[in-house]
Amino acid sequence: MDTVKYKILLVEDEAAIREMLEFALGREGFEVMQAPDAHTAQMLIGDTMPDVVLLDWMLPGISGLEYAQRLRRDKLTEQIPIIMLTARDDEQDKIRGLELAADDYITKPFSTQELVARIRALLRRSGTATSGEVLTASGLSLDRASHRVAADGKMVELGPTEFRLLEFFMSHSERVYSRNQLLDQVWGNDVYIEERTVDVHIRRLRKALEPVGCEEFIQTVRGAGYRFSLQH
Repeated sequence: MDTVKYKILLVEDEAAIREMLEFALGREGFEVMQAPDAHTAQMLIGDTMPDVVLLDWMLPGISGLEYAQRLRRDKLTEQIPIIMLTARDDEQDKIRGLELAADDYITKPFSTQELVARIRALLRRSGTATSGEVLTASGLSLDRASHRVAADGKMVELGPTEFRLLEFFMSHSERVYSRNQLLDQVWGNDVYIEERTVDVHIRRLRKALEPVGCEEFIQTVRGAGYRFSLQH
């Protein structure tokens, strides 16, 4: 099995710093996604969930601290480790950042070696780097650490939203969830999208599972919602 490549979302408005950190972190084996502001960062998170967010305190529009608080309020992102990057070295600023949203804090200028060490320590503390929990159900397996899904050894290709849907279903099997409940649990309650969006992603998930004969695990309960069940 390939080594897991952890994803870092770097939210920093200075392009030169973004490029430098992407190069340095990429050399250490991390996959880096760049965003110059909170709006762009949120769009990236909608496509790919990062393992760690590196967040500059001073950003255009929404500040880094405000965005960190927003991530903490969203069920989808509340557990993502956040490291604040800032030129502020006042102790009260540091305490405020840690109390409100951040998991760690590093003051500019900093060495990339120190940053890498802090990222790895945070991954260990959060369990991201060591958690290899695999959900299984009748030959279907979902590996949370590597984001791989397989059925009887055959790989299943899923988009990020379908992966999160399947992960939620497999973690809460046999229980019926309404579209609204799925929106809150999988997309987050700060995201405003149509209920029918759930149906679209359910269809995509079933289509992806069909070649391996697992599409029937995702069941429609008329008038109530959907459930994951091995019983037909």
